[in-house]
Amino acid sequence: MRRNTSDKTIERNYLQKWRFLIEEYELTKLKKHPRFRFVGDFYKHHGTNRQTFLKYYHRYRKTDLEIDLLPRRRGAKWKSRRPLRFIEEQVLRERRKGLNRYEIHRLLKPKLKKYTPSPSGIYNILKRYGYNRLSPKMKEKKRQIIKKRAGELGHIDCHYLSKDIIINNKQRYYLVGLVDDCSRLVWVELLEDIKSLTVMFGVLRCMNALGQSYQISFEEVLTDNGSEFASPKNKEQHPFERMLLEMGIKHRYTRPYRPQTNGKIERFWRTLEEDVIEGTTFDSVDHLQKELEEYLFYYNEYRPHQGLGGRNPKEFLDQLPLKTKK
Repeated sequence: MRRNTSDKTIERNYLQKWRFLIEEYELTKLKKHPRFRFVGDFYKHHGTNRQTFLKYYHRYRKTDLEIDLLPRRRGAKWKSRRPLRFIEEQVLRERRKGLNRYEIHRLLKPKLKKYTPSPSGIYNILKRYGYNRLSPKMKEKKRQIIKKRAGELGHIDCHYLSKDIIINNKQRYYLVGLVDDCSRLVWVELLEDIKSLTVMFGVLRCMNALGQSYQISFEEVLTDNGSEFASPKNKEQHPFERMLLEMGIKHRYTRPYRPQTNGKIERFWRTLEEDVIEGTTFDSVDHLQKELEEYLFYYNEYRPHQGLGGRNPKEFLDQLPLKTKK
């Protein structure tokens, strides 16, 4: 019986076909082919996929070895793409805390460096193990306190008010707010503009209010990258950045286009809109200022907070161990 294991007929036919196609392709590219005017006509006539043909053609032209025209064997790609088990375990551990893929990526990058999975890779890990959707338990974990000490981190942001919020006054007003990450104690100042100097004084008044009323002084603050807050390359000349340098407060920045990173102050703006601002007009700036102060007192000392287990921020602060108070 004839043995076909060493028969090279298929290989010879394959190479002969490729020699013919390459010659036809190059004549078409040089505008010398008698039939094809464009390479698209060449692909269509021979039923050849453009991407596949060019992959083999460029590989062959780099070496001029016909062996590069033959299909190559490869192993299963999933083995090389899938991260090591200990990396997956770290991703899953952080996910159980309720963190999303971007937060997990940012948290693991200093430890894993170049081996850190991309956000999409992290999502694939979560999907593979059924963690791509937050369970009720994980959502509850997400609401729990990340910082354990009052003043360890403050969330700062500006909020735009509508032009018709004050009767017979078409000037736009703004709010700047500061929320303590641990206790959720908050203070807000009303501003006429959001220039960096105006925002600097507004934040300073917020810090003084929380310091005098609740003895909180901040070690770090988190803001977005807006011009009123951020100038990482020119900190000494920027009013807000310079204030933080003088006070010895570390400035952290949110990830661009990720307002969720500063979620505590963003969530407070939503609460303030629903409770005070939405559908309301005020007689004057003083009226608006008075309503804000009354609401802040209510929010800090009476209003139950879901993220604090139903306690209000001041009650939660008072129950913290003394060593965790700043």
